[in-house]
Amino acid sequence: MATGCFISTGRSLEEAVERVKLAESLGYEAVYTTHVAGRESLTVLTVYALATSRIRVGTGVVPIYTRTPATMAQTAATIDEISHGRLTLGLGVSHRPVVEGWHGQTIDRPVAEMREYASIVRAILHGEPPPSGEKWRTGFQLLGVPQCPELPVYIAALSPAMLRLAGEIADGVVLWLCTPRYIADVVIPEVSEGRRRAGRTLEGFDVVAAVPAAATEERDAAWAAMRKDLIPYFGLPFYRAMIERTGFGADIAAYDAAAGDLEAMQAAISDGFLEELTAVGSEADVRAGIARYSAAGAPSPCVGPIPRTDFERTLRAAAPG
Repeated sequence: MATGCFISTGRSLEEAVERVKLAESLGYEAVYTTHVAGRESLTVLTVYALATSRIRVGTGVVPIYTRTPATMAQTAATIDEISHGRLTLGLGVSHRPVVEGWHGQTIDRPVAEMREYASIVRAILHGEPPPSGEKWRTGFQLLGVPQCPELPVYIAALSPAMLRLAGEIADGVVLWLCTPRYIADVVIPEVSEGRRRAGRTLEGFDVVAAVPAAATEERDAAWAAMRKDLIPYFGLPFYRAMIERTGFGADIAAYDAAAGDLEAMQAAISDGFLEELTAVGSEADVRAGIARYSAAGAPSPCVGPIPRTDFERTLRAAAPG
């Protein structure tokens, strides 16, 4: 098991860098950062790479519609060189409110567009002619920058179709809000089918599963904070479908019935869902929660913070070994 962590910058880039240094000193294998409306993720990874020497740095994940495949490959190759080969490039489709509302782009055929985009990026990183696509066309080639044939490309996936694509063309998959049950029942079988289509086995394929975690004596307070954080996700189609497949359709129905009542929407997210999803409590509880993800088939569980809890304490509680 190669435990990683998610460290985004929050309000302070300086504090985030210190947390990354702490994670490296504690033996974490990798640190990932999300890509939202704050500091730009690939730039942040450059800072993380310059502040460390061993820990892998990765996007968890950057939406493909935020830049062209040529720009993505060029940026990734640069960071990989700066970090001496420590970059993991995590790519995702994101969601229509982000892609359309923030970036003025459109998600038309998410699986086909991810296949096209990732194939172009990988070809450029490998020094090969990029394939011609329908949404993206480029003749770009890297010049004066080392090619990166070993740079791993991961795909964020929730749906069976995207999971199969990740297994077929990527080096790993990045998961968010996927419980151990969903990983065992849906993720591993679908990824395995993708690998089979490519003539490969699961050997060497990575599954990065985000584990919301908190070492705390106040479990109910941590869960209350988690419920507030989950409100937007319960309204997004990709996540709703995944949560229903996990067996928590009743949570979705209660959320919908709340119809804008924020407290009722939060209450709709059941203790059962949070019990499966999170690793909260004593050090032993946190470690047991992480182990559930590993046992479900995720070789790289990655602890992430729960708001208003002590994440540095959690990092120490969940540290490898």
